[in-house]
Amino acid sequence: MDTTIDSARAGSGRDRPPLVTRALLLRFVSVLGSSIGFNLLLSAVPLYAQESGGGEHAAGLATGALMLTTVVGELATPSLTARFGYRPVLAAGLVLLGAPALVLVWTGSMAAVVAVCLLRGLGFAVALVAGGALTAALIPAERRGEGLALLGLISGLPALFGLPLGVWLAQHIGWAWVFGIGAAAPLAAVASVPALPDRTRATGPTVGVRQGLRSGALLRPAVVFAATALAAGIVVTFLPLAVPSAVVVTVALLVQPAAAVLTRWLAGRYGDRRGSAGLVLPSLLVAAAGVLLLASTGSAVAVVAGAAVFGAGFGVAQNATLALMYARVPPAGYGTVAALWNVAYDGGMGVGAVAFGAVAGGTGYPWAFVLTAAVMLAALAPAWRDRRPDRGSGGGEGRPG
Repeated sequence: MDTTIDSARAGSGRDRPPLVTRALLLRFVSVLGSSIGFNLLLSAVPLYAQESGGGEHAAGLATGALMLTTVVGELATPSLTARFGYRPVLAAGLVLLGAPALVLVWTGSMAAVVAVCLLRGLGFAVALVAGGALTAALIPAERRGEGLALLGLISGLPALFGLPLGVWLAQHIGWAWVFGIGAAAPLAAVASVPALPDRTRATGPTVGVRQGLRSGALLRPAVVFAATALAAGIVVTFLPLAVPSAVVVTVALLVQPAAAVLTRWLAGRYGDRRGSAGLVLPSLLVAAAGVLLLASTGSAVAVVAGAAVFGAGFGVAQNATLALMYARVPPAGYGTVAALWNVAYDGGMGVGAVAFGAVAGGTGYPWAFVLTAAVMLAALAPAWRDRRPDRGSGGGEGRPG
């Protein structure tokens, strides 16, 4: 498990295989469908639950239910793809993500909201992991980093605009339209699934989730990424509360994902040529430095700069850790990599938001950001261990996500 199997290094531009193929373009259809369906309702459903009389805890309950089954589904999906193949599992995930949202057109009861969130979280997880494994199989090993960066861009745009758009649509044209669009996007994407390959290049020994959890080669990058994701959950959740200026918050929350998208792309191109291992440690240090800058909550310059620096480190960490993990398993283990990486993402964001809220109540926001940066540096040990390419990889061991 510690030996990289995808050892081919991209040579000159003439030697590089094509990245965007017909199969990958078809895969982008389901990426867009699931990302739109998930992000459009991510902020809208908790607000809907609260406005429907669910009480002050309704929003948290809705989001908690969604994230619970998301993590459970991510861990369970690799065994499903190994048994049934990518296509049936991906299609089932898209249906589970989309169809339950239609229930909310007719009822806003808390029981219905929680049930819908549970089903949608499961569907999103299944589509994410099955689709992520399939995507990795469709990308040439020599261009894996660049391909994962492109996937991050395709899925990231709906995430960037979907959150505010869902609430805006609800306020201007009504909840039924929001739930209808949120259901239609993933359901329409199901039509693209039959044309996708099923077990493309899924060769080599199977790597299950349990085996992956026992492998340092996979756990080390996952832990580093979880440390940066922990801060990402904090920034998104608490920056609007910690910074007094709404204008500064708006700019910071636009700069952060923009920087992440750019550096994720650059990291992918660099990793394909020089290897992704050398990017893991710098990405952690840069992300921690950005969080430390955010501690100056009263300075507009420091907050915007901190958001940009953190976004840059987070984008590199996204690409480098995922590319490194994919390179350390045979294609049959891609589902496990997708599961572990996404659990690190969702688990890190969730734990970070909960813990930061508890700490900030006693220390105040500035010191809580300082402590967050210190906690992130606890991942220096695994990052240091992975700072060099795996032996035998030739440096070419290198989203989405």
